Amino acid sequence: MQKMGVTALAVLILLLVFSLFSWTIILRKWLTFRHIAVQSHGFVAHFRKCSRLSEVSAASSLYHGTPLSGIFEAGYQELNAQIQSANPKEHAPSSNPGHPVLSGRSFEAIQRSLQRAAAAELSVIERSMSWLATTGAVTPFIGLFGTVIGIINAFQGLGLEKTASIQAVAPGIAEALIATAAGLFAAIPAVIAYNQFISRIKNIATEMDDFSAEFLNLVERSFN
Repeated sequence: MQKMGVTALAVLILLLVFSLFSWTIILRKWLTFRHIAVQSHGFVAHFRKCSRLSEVSAASSLYHGTPLSGIFEAGYQELNAQIQSANPKEHAPSSNPGHPVLSGRSFEAIQRSLQRAAAAELSVIERSMSWLATTGAVTPFIGLFGTVIGIINAFQGLGLEKTASIQAVAPGIAEALIATAAGLFAAIPAVIAYNQFISRIKNIATEMDDFSAEFLNLVERSFN
């Protein structure tokens, strides 16, 4: 390290910054996804156990770590708004006495609310994923850049020597190859983590779609 040039040191420092940020994101995302899995399981079990949506809403603050809670709150608020604006006299008699009848436009409004909430929750989950993708794509080229500069400097130094030998060029080439190794060290964990997290995000998106459909089916059975 002490014998490295300014360019090689700058490349290594830059790769170190990329690696530290990516590992921070990896650990934070791993903990987040683990927390979401536990919270989602508990919230769905509570949702299916409760007989009234108001009971689920009262306990949703206990499951704020899952995006399903945010989706439910958005759908529940829109449902209450549609109930308040509905006029039972303008609709056919309800098959559920004591409940107002909601029109098809009301169900569409609730569905749009669920979709907006799901999109918002998904954008929060996907935050910082672009940094992992950037780290996996860019750091090998940064390391290669350091290697190319190092080899150029090594051969320029060799040209100034009176005798050409492996002892004269080997230290410069070894220094240059360290940059490539550092770039791969930063890129490989980021790529692996990015692919794993993308798979988990897809699973969470599927769970959100399933829960939205289950919530909408329950509303249709209760207010139709």
